[in-house]
Order: sequence, then C-alpha cells, then structure tokens
Amino acid sequence: MTLVERVHQDMVVAMKAREEARLSTLRMIKTALKNKEIEKRAPLTDAEAVQILATQIKQRRESMEQFTKGNRPELAAKEAAEIPIIEHYMPKVADEAQIHALVQAVIAEITASSAKPTAKEMGSVMKAVQSRLQAEDLRADGKLVSEIVRAALA
Repeated sequence: MTLVERVHQDMVVAMKAREEARLSTLRMIKTALKNKEIEKRAPLTDAEAVQILATQIKQRRESMEQFTKGNRPELAAKEAAEIPIIEHYMPKVADEAQIHALVQAVIAEITASSAKPTAKEMGSVMKAVQSRLQAEDLRADGKLVSEIVRAALA
C-alpha cells in the first residue's frame, strides 16, 4: 500500500471516529499530495510523498515560530499538534550512532576503491550517505549528517 493510499484510508477512519483535528490534518496532507500529483501529471512515488511530507513538517515548524513571535499561542499549539500526525507517515529518524556508522561504512567503501576521501570530496560522501539512509528507510537532518561527515573527513 502506497503512502497516498494509507493517508486516504486513515482519513476515512478519522471521519468515522469523528477526530476533527486529525481529519483536518490528513485532509491537508492529502491535498498537498494530490496537488503535487496533478503538477507532476503522474502518480507519486513513496519517496516523493515523503519529500512533500517533510516540506509540510518544515512549514508547520516555521508557522509555529511565527505564531509564537506574533503572540498567537493557540495557533502555534494547533500547528504543533499537526506535526506528530504528519511524522506518523515519515520514515523513522536515524539517531547519531546510526549516522556515524553509515558515514564510516561509506568512507570505508570509498577508501577500498581509492584513497581516503578528503574534505573536497565531502559532496560525494554526503550523496552516498543520503542514498544509504533512504535505502534503509531512515531519515536524518541534513545539517547533522553534514557535521558528522565533515568531522569524519577532518
């Protein structure tokens, strides 16, 4: 079952259970996915759907910050409540130990085929680590991965 189908199914369940907050969040997710599908003119892959969900989470966090600055705690709380609902559909977050292990494995692979990568080759190492994370159905903050790779290559 694709991510889009899961969202639709969960939306029906939320309707039957009369969970208003969850239902409105799922409707927003479904709308964002459908808009991207229309824009693309083809069904979305799960990777594309996850990317859209990541954007939705980022938007919620930015909105929370703005509402907090604007002294609107009720709207900030609403945005904060939506984030866990969206994160439910995201791959699990990799912890620092997993990222360190992946970075070391990628560097070991590159070292086996050529010399140890330098800071100039950070981009290729980052790309390999990100693809590994995606292959293992994990997600990680790019900034954290960048810091770990930079430290490993130093």
